[in-house]
Parts: sequence; structure tokens; C-alpha cells
Amino acid sequence: MSDPVNSTILLIDIERYSDRDDVEQAYLRRMLFDLTDRTLLAAGIEETSRRRADRGDSVMELIDANASLTALLRTLLTFVPAQLRGMNRMAAASAQMRLRAVVASGYVTVEGGGGWVGSDLNHACRLLDATVLRQALRERKTDFALCVAEPVYRGVVRHDHTGVPADEFHAVTLDSKNGPLPAWIHGPVPRSTAQPGSTGAGAPAPVSTDHATRSVSEALTPAPRTTFDLGGATVNGGVVGGDNHGIGGGTFHGDIHLGG
Repeated sequence: MSDPVNSTILLIDIERYSDRDDVEQAYLRRMLFDLTDRTLLAAGIEETSRRRADRGDSVMELIDANASLTALLRTLLTFVPAQLRGMNRMAAASAQMRLRAVVASGYVTVEGGGGWVGSDLNHACRLLDATVLRQALRERKTDFALCVAEPVYRGVVRHDHTGVPADEFHAVTLDSKNGPLPAWIHGPVPRSTAQPGSTGAGAPAPVSTDHATRSVSEALTPAPRTTFDLGGATVNGGVVGGDNHGIGGGTFHGDIHLGG
């Protein structure tokens, strides 16, 4: 087993691939591979700087960590949507292609038989299959949805480089068998999957715990007792003598006249 190598991980998947027949699937695979090649070249990434794994309805690329991650993200956000729009305009409905993509980074081991091993790669695959990313693509009019792993956001996206606008990425947290998995989706978080704490559309407003605690405390604090010295109050002629306690806790001294 070889040593793990730090790499950029690019995963791209075709939506509803299994719904197509064999002829359509073969066509879509060719289109996916061609688009991926042109995208990486447009980002300045040569074939000698990457490895490819064919996963049927998806493609996996291990890219040399020295290649510009910023250029790759910029190309994914601009070049890919434009290419898909042009391709799908000229294609029959059964041949149109919509894509989900994930960009991650980490250490991956490439075994002699071509297998890839690494927890960072596993996390990237979970992001690609996540419901929130699938739903994001379904809700959009565009044909592309991108998700980046937390290290990619921290290292590149949050710095707001030209062509990679940080304010267009929104935080999500995915449940996985290894615990919560943070990530960032480009564009709004789908309403049906928006989570507390996310910054996407549909996320609930944060609750101030200080305000909530203060409100409960005020509700449980008894009203102050107030003493009134009325001397001798008369209401319609009746009299109530001595000290009298009001409903709100106040004490009335003297006679109170009630009734006729």
C-alpha cells in the first residue's frame, strides 16, 4: 500500500442517470467525460496533474494539490453552467444533463489496482450523495449545483476571491454515521432541508437565550405587595372594617363601605 498523498478531490454526478436507457446512458457518460476534461483544462489543470476514476453515473478526479483550487472553483461556477446551458438547449429531453459536484481536499491513497482509499474521500462521497445537494439541484432552474467541503471553504472560499463570491455559499451540516459533517452549498439552501444554524433560505432566525431566560424569570417573579391607607373607603354605603387584602397582594387599612 502506497503512502497517502494530499490532493484536491473533484466529484461530479449526473442527475437521474438510472432513469435512462442504455443508449442514453452511454451518451451521457461521453458528455460528462468530455465536459470534465474541458473544465479542468479551462482551470489550467493538465492531464498529467490528475487521475480519473470512472463510477458509471459519476466521475472522480484526484488533482495535484499544487494546482490552483481557486481557478478550479471559478471555472466550476462559470464555465460549467454555461456549457450545460448550451448543450441542453440543443439536446432532446432524454439527453439533457444536470450535474451535482463536490470539491474537497485531503489525503488519499492510490493502491496498485487503482483503488482509492481515504476518509477525506469518503466524506466527499457522502456530500455528493447528500439529500440537501440533490434537493438543491431539483429546486433550481440552472443545471448545476456545487458543494464544497469545510477545508475548501476555510482555505479558499471565505476569502472572497474574484469569481468565487463567499456570500453565495451557505453552511449546511449533514448527518453521517461518523457524526455531523459540515459543508457549504453554492446558492440557496433548499427550503425542504434548511437546518437550524444554516445561512441559507428558509433557515430559522436565531433565538436569544438571554432574552428567553429573562422573560421566564419575569413571568415567575411575584408582583410587589402595595399598601394603601384609605382611611375609610365607602362604596355604595356598605362597610368592611379592619385590614383588607386585595387580589394583587395589596393591603387596605381602615373601613371600606360596600353596597346599600
